[in-house]
Amino acid sequence: MNRAAEDREALITELTRDAIPAWAILSVQINGIVAGMLGVTETDVQCLHVLGRRGPTTPGVLAEYVNLTTGSASRMIDRLVAAGCVRRVPDPGDRRRVLIEPTPEGLDRVHAAYAGLIARTRGELAGLDQERLADLLAFVRALEEGTAAEIRRLRSPAPAAPEAARG
Repeated sequence: MNRAAEDREALITELTRDAIPAWAILSVQINGIVAGMLGVTETDVQCLHVLGRRGPTTPGVLAEYVNLTTGSASRMIDRLVAAGCVRRVPDPGDRRRVLIEPTPEGLDRVHAAYAGLIARTRGELAGLDQERLADLLAFVRALEEGTAAEIRRLRSPAPAAPEAARG
């Protein structure tokens, strides 16, 4: 391997074994702090992020996004309703179903809690040109897709071992 390839491999290793995991841990920590500020749990904060990004959805879909059982998701929704962060509304496509939607007040509280981090991040991004920003966005979107694919893989049942392998 030539020097350039070794340097590239060292950067990839530093990113995958150190920088990205360290950032993920800090993200979990800040979500915990924000949850405390809002008087909800970390999973509740994840739910608010999902609703803020995807819009109103069913309790079952929310449960899947935040990795909860439907019963646990129901309790989560109750907490968020009590905190004024979400509300239950009839599904316009099927009045028998209910959708969970964020309240403007709930989204405002979440945005306010993350305002400092958003400002810091915008400051870090300010020095990047449009091409580097586009590359960074593509990288983060690829991480998102790759992580979602790995979640699906880990959630799927393991294939049954062939009879001969069981011995």
